[in-house]
Amino acid sequence: MTHGSRDAPRRGAGAAAPPAWGVQYTLSLPDEDAARAAAAELSGTGHRLTAVRVHDHFRLDPSSFWHGRPSMDPGLEGWWQVFSLAVHSGYDRLALEPFLRSERIRVAQVARAHGGFQQGYSEGHATTLERGFVRDGLVHERTGADVALPGPLPEDPVRPWAGPPWKNSGTGEPATLVRAAVAVAERMYGSAEGAPDAVGWLLDEEFAFGDPYETADEFLGELADAAAHQGTCTIATVEAVPFLMELVRDDGVAPGSRLILLGELLRLAASGPATAVSLADRFTALGDTPQESAAEHLTRRAIGSDLPGLLSRWDAGPDAVRFALTALTALCGTRDQRVLSGLAVLPAPPGSSRADVVSLMAALLGDDREGLASALDRLSSWLPSVVEKGASPNVDLRNLGLAVLPDLVLDDLTHASDQAGRSC
Repeated sequence: MTHGSRDAPRRGAGAAAPPAWGVQYTLSLPDEDAARAAAAELSGTGHRLTAVRVHDHFRLDPSSFWHGRPSMDPGLEGWWQVFSLAVHSGYDRLALEPFLRSERIRVAQVARAHGGFQQGYSEGHATTLERGFVRDGLVHERTGADVALPGPLPEDPVRPWAGPPWKNSGTGEPATLVRAAVAVAERMYGSAEGAPDAVGWLLDEEFAFGDPYETADEFLGELADAAAHQGTCTIATVEAVPFLMELVRDDGVAPGSRLILLGELLRLAASGPATAVSLADRFTALGDTPQESAAEHLTRRAIGSDLPGLLSRWDAGPDAVRFALTALTALCGTRDQRVLSGLAVLPAPPGSSRADVVSLMAALLGDDREGLASALDRLSSWLPSVVEKGASPNVDLRNLGLAVLPDLVLDDLTHASDQAGRSC
């Protein structure tokens, strides 16, 4: 669905106007003068409330719970922050998304122009955000102000046809998948005492008497969260990787469940580049060199070291699995002739979104910087999230390609399945 006035009520259109929507931005700047300059610029574009405070200002307040406590972000000691509330009226949140995306890009540019970075943002009904806005350090207040909206609102580009549907035999029975996971854990570790923390629960006696899972997805979601809580790589994640890789290879796992597991491995392998992209402006402002954490690096290396075992079964899986394996190979920087040759025979006809994803994989596998820039340009023409992630001049193109690859692969698998369902 595209967004615009056709899909969203606005004032005077014969329907009650949706509640005003608010976005509160947080910027980090190197000193007070830079913070005040950025605040004035945001206020000048129609932001309703703008405050400037020294970083961790609550730690300086004797009445605060945080007084005297260690900083949650000591790297910003001595920096200043801008908190600015923008209000948008007349449209519902869905219709505003393309415009708000451009605003996030614009506000990030304001922060960069003053030597800092956009630290984050939060959204909600404007009345709620305005009521909760902390006015300490308030420097600009424009009562009742709204940020001017263009007419008509911008719309997202049309997504190309994904490509021919993948053959999918489903995720299988959850009980069968659970038995396979337990068998793999017993084969690898023998008992809960010898298993990594993220796997040991599968071998705990109480697990066998728990409520059965209704779907394979439910079990795989619990397994993924145990390995990397909320997607964050830790040492426990590194220890769990060999088990996840062995489970992907196990014959008791249906192709659909294998794809879900590969999707989790894709996200884990991309966690380092994704962090580098999201924090590129911060690294630059602080004069740091972008680098993945030790856990992210070790996770990716652990996946890469076990990857040849998965690739040895290249010819045994369906095209959808080979598609995901190609992406995992690119993320791990592995060179394998089967994968390079397999790119040419994946069902990715010209003009499909899948063809653009395959081009990105080819550029990453071949370390082709010119091809990488071209592939990212094509992806940006129909996928706004790539535009937003790559909007900063501080973002490295290779990191960008690696960071967006997991979602591109998983979105392709979803869109192709949706199209298959609609054509039935």
